[in-house]
Amino acid sequence: MPGGIVVRPVRPEECTEAGRQTRAGFAAIFGEGDAEYLDMVADVAGRSDRTTVLVAVDEDGLILGSITVELTTKLDPAQELAPGEAHLRMLGVAPAAQGRGAGRALLEGAAALARAAGKTRLTLGTLPEMTAARRLYDGMGFQGGPPEEHAPGRVHMSYELGLGPDLPTS
Repeated sequence: MPGGIVVRPVRPEECTEAGRQTRAGFAAIFGEGDAEYLDMVADVAGRSDRTTVLVAVDEDGLILGSITVELTTKLDPAQELAPGEAHLRMLGVAPAAQGRGAGRALLEGAAALARAAGKTRLTLGTLPEMTAARRLYDGMGFQGGPPEEHAPGRVHMSYELGLGPDLPTS
């Protein structure tokens, strides 16, 4: 992994810090205006019992960010995963850690986890404002799909990556 970054499942005692760092990454893009959304992003403990949350940890043991990996069910029980699909959500890296490879490491860790679970593709949705994340997805070979209205006035951009034996290197 880049620069001594290790990706692994979050430990229960790390959920608060992982949520704080992930929230900070989102707040750097969107500001503090949508507190409800940012609180949902920060609630790592609330989703770690239903999904897998991976964290990126540096050589000093500091949590740099996290990603949520839906392998068997989505956080929204009304939505189902398609056969062979793993869905990624809430990739966030603390602003001070951005540019060190933590986001890429988290995506690679999520892909490895999905492959080990027998999944053949990764899917995710992102927002147009998330330009750095979209550059990362493009550089790793994700294919963009058509934009979809997620909520009134809020467009999600969909991405998908077939899971071969290795992810492309940028």
